[in-house]
Amino acid sequence: MLKILEKVNEIESGEVGMIIFSQLKQEIVLSHNEKLVVPLASTAKVAIGFCVSKSVEEGNCKWSDIIKNISYDPKEDSNELYPHFQNRDNLALKEAVEVMIACHDQSIANSIVQFLGGWEKVNKMIKSYFHRVNISSNPRSSDNNGELNHLMNLLCEVYQGYEHNPELWYPLINGLVRQRGEIDGIPSHFLNHMTGGLDDLIVDMGIMGEFTKHPLLYVLGAKNLPNRYTEKWADEKMMEVMKLIYIEYCNQGEAL
Repeated sequence: MLKILEKVNEIESGEVGMIIFSQLKQEIVLSHNEKLVVPLASTAKVAIGFCVSKSVEEGNCKWSDIIKNISYDPKEDSNELYPHFQNRDNLALKEAVEVMIACHDQSIANSIVQFLGGWEKVNKMIKSYFHRVNISSNPRSSDNNGELNHLMNLLCEVYQGYEHNPELWYPLINGLVRQRGEIDGIPSHFLNHMTGGLDDLIVDMGIMGEFTKHPLLYVLGAKNLPNRYTEKWADEKMMEVMKLIYIEYCNQGEAL
């Protein structure tokens, strides 16, 4: 873990934080600047998916319920990941949640939130579980933010929820598994995550490793970075951090 922390600290411009939770040890094994509040960008969609799963659990809706008048965000990649959905304007709730997460699709996120009762209601719901997470209709808004500690708690709830009740959590997990975000040197089926980014922000939360073999859960965020469209070094450092997390996971397996 020391190498990971050293690599994180190489990002000298901006503010950086990171948390890693070991499913094997059932504890946080790395925590750096864990109270850092970061803009969520697209990672807010995991919070929306969480609210849907809880609503299904409470009996307020069903995964088979139909979301009507669906449209797809043309800036995202649903036409590549879900080409068979493109002529459909109605989706089952379970399909909509998966596409929202897999494709970072804000148009579908809006439809899901309206189905649940609107942004104010959904934001109130997520804050009842994680009071330092706040979501808004504009993923680029400064009001769309979360503390790393609370994002890790959210991720743990999702992963452990799937372990104990996969029928309830599988649409959200399907989205994490299916979305693109490959990193050279890491098998794609070992990296199941949700990324978010702005010109001065990188945020990533995910599951590193095989689901059935004690994966590492991680949340990382870096904000107030130099413009990422012209300066690539922060992204490169984050890629190196991800590779070190993968190495840590592999070493953990060798120690079993």
